[in-house]
Amino acid sequence: MSSPLLSIIIPTYNRPHLLPRAVESALAQTIEDFEVIVVDDASPEAVNLPEHPRLKVIRQPENRGGSAARNVGAKAARGQWITYLDDDDLLLPHMAEVSLEALAKGHPSLPKPIAVLSGIEVIGEDGQVKQTRIPPTLPKGSHFGLEEIKPEQSFFCKQTMVVEKEVLLSIGGFDESFTSRVHSELFLRLNLVCSIVGLPIVTYQLWEHQIERVSSDPSRRQLNFNRLLSKHKNIFEAHPKMFANFTYDHALMSYQSGQTLEALKSVAWAMKIDPIHTLARMGSPFKRSLLNLIPKL
Repeated sequence: MSSPLLSIIIPTYNRPHLLPRAVESALAQTIEDFEVIVVDDASPEAVNLPEHPRLKVIRQPENRGGSAARNVGAKAARGQWITYLDDDDLLLPHMAEVSLEALAKGHPSLPKPIAVLSGIEVIGEDGQVKQTRIPPTLPKGSHFGLEEIKPEQSFFCKQTMVVEKEVLLSIGGFDESFTSRVHSELFLRLNLVCSIVGLPIVTYQLWEHQIERVSSDPSRRQLNFNRLLSKHKNIFEAHPKMFANFTYDHALMSYQSGQTLEALKSVAWAMKIDPIHTLARMGSPFKRSLLNLIPKL
């Protein structure tokens, strides 16, 4: 197979008990024309997987983080199209087929180039579906994550991206200075040059487990939150309502992870950006408890 149509890239670090399941789901796709590339980001013990004609393992000489591993995989990919799979999640068997069919079908109303997103199921530790997310469709020149979308749609489907390798590399791939918020940052650049088609079909399972995800580290999230807003300041300021939404969501996440002071700072910032919209979101007892802490500090 000299030039597969699709490359499925799995960055991994020190998850030997989870990685094989993710790889098996990638290799179980219903199409034939694809490859799977595992990028081992210098795990303490090198990745050890059964040989497969569609599988390639690249081991990094030193740990450089998930963004760098994703970029290494993209540069090594032989496919015209690229998608990614986190090493603790699963692809459903039809993921590649439905995504590539949508791309082959074309979308005359959207300017080219075009990438595809599809739906995600969030799976709890009990194996039950806790949430289903369906992505929006946005034309080239939009600001993914900051445009207003339908209530039943979600921006949190970015893991399902299928994009042309050349388009991804033309914008520099993932920003390696980010250790979380990596997809949010990428999509703010990608959607400027690429239309995004959202498919109402679930193709990806995001599994919850006791092992922390990189994105859940509180201090890392705070650092990258500030870095994201600084890098894309003009884009955020052009969308005050969604900017306030984004900041308030960060406040809730900070509060839940015990960063009370940072949560209050973010609430104050959201109020400054769009006070009416922010106040409207403070309806539940849980959210109001965040405000009740202000007099105590």
